[in-house]
Amino acid sequence: MARPSRYPLELRRRAVRVVAEVRDDHANETAALQAVTEKLGIGSRETLRNWVKQHEIDAGTRPGTTTEESAQLEALRTENAELKRANEILKAAASFFAAELDRPHTRS
Repeated sequence: MARPSRYPLELRRRAVRVVAEVRDDHANETAALQAVTEKLGIGSRETLRNWVKQHEIDAGTRPGTTTEESAQLEALRTENAELKRANEILKAAASFFAAELDRPHTRS
């Protein structure tokens, strides 16, 4: 899953709505994003651009991966990393036991 936003969900939704409302009042999208960023005190214009982009993806008006799909992909990546780690541990254990079996043993 993508890193959780430090901004509340309602602020993100409100910002996306405000961008849609003021987009026509500005010469270009960048100017609209800058105006909303300053008005709402959002960290950067790029952050707001990402929110708008993700909203369009989730709404189905833009191709891409939805938030839900992103969460599923991240869960699979995490699970895959855990399985790889477990596999490495099993390989190390198998190597150790194979070496122990090959080593000559003497009784004291």
